[in-house]
Amino acid sequence: MARKTVLVTGASRGIGKAVAVKFAKKNYNVVINCIHSEDRLLQAKKEIESYQVSCLAFMGDMGDMSQCEKLFKQIKKQFGTLDVLVNNAGISYIGLLQDMKSEDWERIIRTNLTSVFNLSRLAIPCMVSQKYGKIINISSVWGNVGAACEVAYSATKGGINAFTKALAKELAPSNIQVNAVACGAIDTEMNQFLEEDELIGLVEEIPAGRLGRAEEVADLVYHLGYKNSYLTGQVIGLDGGWI
Repeated sequence: MARKTVLVTGASRGIGKAVAVKFAKKNYNVVINCIHSEDRLLQAKKEIESYQVSCLAFMGDMGDMSQCEKLFKQIKKQFGTLDVLVNNAGISYIGLLQDMKSEDWERIIRTNLTSVFNLSRLAIPCMVSQKYGKIINISSVWGNVGAACEVAYSATKGGINAFTKALAKELAPSNIQVNAVACGAIDTEMNQFLEEDELIGLVEEIPAGRLGRAEEVADLVYHLGYKNSYLTGQVIGLDGGWI
């Protein structure tokens, strides 16, 4: 049986890297991407290849359609098609909306939401032609309930949730499933801005009594990407009972 191929964006660290490594362990060809950290991306590539699978590393802004098209040309040349797309690339913005600059708004929309449109649009023809595919979007609990001082971030994740539900309906007849994982507080660099007392207070709010691990997100993403063709259009919370 031919080895399947997965694309994971924002894969130089954190959740994205954990997802990419998980699929590598399960014998997938892996395509990884980031926009800035070339050294980390190449380190991730080396780790992925240690599992005896092929890895394509691509530096580029997935909010830029021309960059996405360049990436897909490389994917088709090296692997022929794409079976699983994991839209993980994302940035945060902490601060009052009234203090947010227009360029900061545009940057977070481009990175978190436009990238999901760009890559999904390019992946769909591959998946439709083979009558199989999985699109998994990494969302957030703030996309469900919103967070003060994270209005723009919440808006992008809420957009991803709606995008997921709508696209799932569109693609279900083609045997393509689209789901999202709404992450709670995960122990990654995105949360390292918190002071120790803030972190303690956050953990106290979570019924599970701890932050989630990137590997736990990766386990769920792999499950969504591997099988279960009847599960689609869902935004699945992974937050230790927090929200």
